[in-house]
Amino acid sequence: MVERRGLLVEWLDGDVVRTHLTKGLGFSKEDRDTNIERIGWVASRLTRHGAAVIVSAISPYEETRREARALVEEHGAFVEVFVDLPAELAAERDTKGLYAKADAGELENLTGIGSLYEPPESADLRLDMTQLDVEAAAARVVELLRQRSLLPGPGRSSCRAPC
Repeated sequence: MVERRGLLVEWLDGDVVRTHLTKGLGFSKEDRDTNIERIGWVASRLTRHGAAVIVSAISPYEETRREARALVEEHGAFVEVFVDLPAELAAERDTKGLYAKADAGELENLTGIGSLYEPPESADLRLDMTQLDVEAAAARVVELLRQRSLLPGPGRSSCRAPC
């Protein structure tokens, strides 16, 4: 997809990737690591060809996140954004009903409930979602990308490589 500022942008959504690229993987630590490793590899290939890649996936383990970063950074910039939301609030906002299923014993290994989540040690940006709405969080991401010259400012049509 070509973003309106002239960037080639691709979005790798965790749920969509699990439907196509990692179908059949479960939620054990090994399967979660495999899922993120594959997403990191695809992101690195897209980055190599000049795409700005947005990945929205639950990546619960620090080591696997570091490995994904290393793959992408071979070809361009990597920005890790930690969307920090306590499990109680995530349960209130859960549109998929996953927390209700976990509470009913129908779903095991829900990240942060039945499965470990290791918060990032050095995320490039931490978004405290107890204090921010979605629009304010998005604005902070855009500002960070502009500060790092990874996103053009208003009215510009390109950015400095790598984008």
